[in-house]
Amino acid sequence: MAVPVAFFAVFFAWPVAAIVARGLKVDGRWRLGRIADVVGQSDIRHVLWFTTWQALASTALTLLVALPAAYVFARLDFPGKNVLRAVVTVPFVLPTVVVGTAFLALVGRGGLLDELWGVRLDTTVWAILLAHVFFNYAVVVRTVGGLWSQLDPRQEEAARMLGASPLGAWRKVTLPALAPAVAAAALMVFLFTFTSFGVVQILGGPTFSTLEVEIYRQTSEIFDLTTAAVLTIVQFVAVGVILVVHAWTVRRRESALRLVAPETTARRPRGAGQWALLGGVLATVAVLLVLPPAVLVLRSLDGGFGYYRALGDADGGTFLVAPIESVVNSLQYAVVATAVALVIGGLAAAALARRDAGRLVRGFDALLMLPLGVSAVTVGFGFLIALDKPPLDLRQSWILVPLAQALVGVPFVVRTMLPVLRAVDERLREAAAVLGASPWRVWREVDLPMVRRALLIAAGFAFAVSLGEFGATVFIARPDNPTLPVAVARLLSRPGDLNYGQAMALSTILMVVCAVALLVLERLRTDRTGEF
Repeated sequence: MAVPVAFFAVFFAWPVAAIVARGLKVDGRWRLGRIADVVGQSDIRHVLWFTTWQALASTALTLLVALPAAYVFARLDFPGKNVLRAVVTVPFVLPTVVVGTAFLALVGRGGLLDELWGVRLDTTVWAILLAHVFFNYAVVVRTVGGLWSQLDPRQEEAARMLGASPLGAWRKVTLPALAPAVAAAALMVFLFTFTSFGVVQILGGPTFSTLEVEIYRQTSEIFDLTTAAVLTIVQFVAVGVILVVHAWTVRRRESALRLVAPETTARRPRGAGQWALLGGVLATVAVLLVLPPAVLVLRSLDGGFGYYRALGDADGGTFLVAPIESVVNSLQYAVVATAVALVIGGLAAAALARRDAGRLVRGFDALLMLPLGVSAVTVGFGFLIALDKPPLDLRQSWILVPLAQALVGVPFVVRTMLPVLRAVDERLREAAAVLGASPWRVWREVDLPMVRRALLIAAGFAFAVSLGEFGATVFIARPDNPTLPVAVARLLSRPGDLNYGQAMALSTILMVVCAVALLVLERLRTDRTGEF
């Protein structure tokens, strides 16, 4: 556990603390009164209100749209179900920059809706809400549908035989059992949308700003570190509360009664109602999840492959190298970040899986989730401030980018490997040790064969999220070595059809790479509980 703790202390806690200290310390003394001054500003209160409001609205809309799909995947069996499950999951691993760009191609200026009906939704809250539903749809389907598929349907049938209506039986029998999973999914969606950056940055324009976007603006445009530090503290506290509540709901969910295997609960659709529900879910998936990426691909192909060919040309301005080089850069960074995430996350999962792990070690489990909710913008800028002098003068080093990406990948590695490691029978390790095996050989001969598939899945998730990390790398990626998300954002910030088309082309490349990684994961995945 010493290595993961040291990694998070140096590359997470220290940069965040450096930003906070730079903003709230004057002449070596803390000026905590600045917190009240900043929060009391009307424009900051508006940002706090919008951040909370849009997260609540996004969560409610996601639950409303995705819960019918959770039922369909849990209770209905139909041709192409596995393919549809993969299609539903792809948006979750797409970088937020790609999601924002896809919806820009659909609802923005010159987008599909603008061309067909003259309707534009960019710079409106509806574009942001729909993009958030697109991104988080799979969270609800996997989390709620996974538990729903393991609840015995005979309990609800028994309630109906005793006179309860279909709605009454569902409300009194199924809903209480699903409540912990619904709460856990809602909290995760709220967390992701509360800290939204790329989607709001692209679709919100100057009108809408979340905490994450405002931290970026205060840091990179206004250079007001005091306001950025206060907003970081506010976001940190809010995320901490969300994670504590989420951990409580997860414990409740894990204690829920699961009576049957998932395969025994799914049946062919019966009756007009179930067929209509299946058709509605398929139509929703087609319009909400398939159409935006499809429009993105079509926009990238306007006029043939000219936008793709233009990616090979360096303009000597915003890009010091050809934009296409960002593909190679991103792949190299993601490979290194994945390796780091596997080492750190694997060691942390192994320590947490020990039955004799102390309370402090178990508490570290919750802290591992913080990089998913704490401002990535703060971490990225904190890297530049904290890691700028010996013995860790890394400001000009390429390693900063994969280190920042690994911070986001580690939680996925831990969440994937921890259940599998906990399931390994401790007596197998003890028997191997008694027979003279060293600790390394015990791991290689006992643990590794059992966790090999989980390790591959963890590597896939870490690779996908590293590839799309944007909030931190927008600060630390060098102009001569941009990542794909950073290159897309730079192209979108520049006027002209050529830049717009190149952004669509790069986003398409990034989307395809992430989708391929996800489809490989689906073939490897053996866990059907729907967990992320």
